[in-house]
Amino acid sequence: MTEPTSHQIVLNGLTSRYLRWGDDRTPAVLLLHGLRSYAHTWDAVARALSSTHAVIAPDFRGRGDSSWDPERDYFTNAYVGDLEKLVASLGLTSFAIVGHSMGGTVGYAFAARHPDQVTALVVEDIGPGSSTATAGADRILRELRGTPLGFDSLGAVRAYWRDIRPGITDDALRSRIEHTVRPGGDGRWEWKLDMQGIAAARRSGDPAGPVDLWACVEALHCPTLVIRGARSDFLPVAVCREMADRQPLLRWAEIPDAGHYAHDDNPAEFIRLVTGFLDGVSP
Repeated sequence: MTEPTSHQIVLNGLTSRYLRWGDDRTPAVLLLHGLRSYAHTWDAVARALSSTHAVIAPDFRGRGDSSWDPERDYFTNAYVGDLEKLVASLGLTSFAIVGHSMGGTVGYAFAARHPDQVTALVVEDIGPGSSTATAGADRILRELRGTPLGFDSLGAVRAYWRDIRPGITDDALRSRIEHTVRPGGDGRWEWKLDMQGIAAARRSGDPAGPVDLWACVEALHCPTLVIRGARSDFLPVAVCREMADRQPLLRWAEIPDAGHYAHDDNPAEFIRLVTGFLDGVSP
């Protein structure tokens, strides 16, 4: 199966959408997207994995075709709670996780809390300190502050994403345009994701306090691959090295010609690394 099926489910009071590819009789892998992203960002990765895995990619609350949270609870514990409900509802007891950025934080936290369930973890371009103490964290806050409420045309949407992602591939740009906006009632184009709520949550910080990713890394019990984009402003090489020093189950790799969005910037190399890693740890 190369095209996904789309499903809806209620998770912690919010209607959520997830996509499925592949054969349910094969090992499961969850694909978790980033802060301003959506399940379909993984289309190319999911197609590559679907010959050997049952692939599941949720739209996190406030993104894609999932409901916006009126409480604007766009924080790690809420995402982990939604994921716990999803895997329980699907009857999944053993699976791998691939997560980008925010989805990687959810992956670290979930794997640390549920070592009996997660067989392997791939994290794309995030580690301890990434969201608070890097040039990339500052860049994302600037971008959120400068995000328009809507657009007069799809050309304006294209220009927006091209401006903040100058290295984006044509395929990734088409995906962004298709899955991040929708027609508004006034003839303009509006965000599908709760951009204002997500920005407010990012600016205010988690009221429960930041997730201790060093503790999560040290608590991992599964083989873990951290992938860094060679041009990343979000995950320093020094942090990758320290994670590998602290956690013997963790190794890291760097993708050339890629920044923070490595699966978009260099999809062929990203897919090669992920499929090779998961093939090596599959039961």
